[in-house]
Amino acid sequence: MTDGTSVGDSRSRTRASIVDSAARLLREQGADAVTTRAVAHAAGMQAPTIYRFFEDKDALLDAVAEHVLATYVSGKTVAEDGDPVADLRAGWDAHIDFGLANAALFGLLVNPARSGSPAAAAGLAVLSARVRRVAAIGRLRVPERRAVELIHAAGTGTVLTLLATPPRQRDPALSATMYDTVARTVLTEAPVLPSGDTTAAAVALRAVAPRLPGLTGAERALLGEWLDRAAGTA
Repeated sequence: MTDGTSVGDSRSRTRASIVDSAARLLREQGADAVTTRAVAHAAGMQAPTIYRFFEDKDALLDAVAEHVLATYVSGKTVAEDGDPVADLRAGWDAHIDFGLANAALFGLLVNPARSGSPAAAAGLAVLSARVRRVAAIGRLRVPERRAVELIHAAGTGTVLTLLATPPRQRDPALSATMYDTVARTVLTEAPVLPSGDTTAAAVALRAVAPRLPGLTGAERALLGEWLDRAAGTA
């Protein structure tokens, strides 16, 4: 092992220790508890060490948010088999559970001032992939982007509403009721037929258009433009 590799491994371990300690403080005591002094004490190091890795507290909190959510997202990759509609519902339930179990972190992730987190973007990418699978089997009645935005907004609102309510007063059916409401807006009852919902048919074809054989890249792009127009998104 070279000295350079050893130094790099040591820095990685130190950074991981800082992030893990900050994540534990965030989970147990909230964002206000994540001070440089408190994190350094929890990690067993001097406070100035923190600044070798993070410019300020906000940068550290961003790293914590990305670390925890990335760990969560890594276990929620979209399978290529199974029922896409059931997978979408399972993803909703997992999102609600994650938010309720990580209240302080969830508050950071949905804070508009902290937009642009790579981990948050990864979470949206997982949702988008789930929605695309639903579109590909003809079960989506609105364009994919619209479905993603509606599901994401409803899920975020549901978590925030539940977190703002004392645990013993929470409506146990709120999450399921909200999902069913959104599902009626974005999903069809059954795969569309050629004589059925033309918007849903266009959305379904748009989902698989990039994989259609026998077309050039330009032809696929043109087909996608036409289908977007047919679905009302262009």
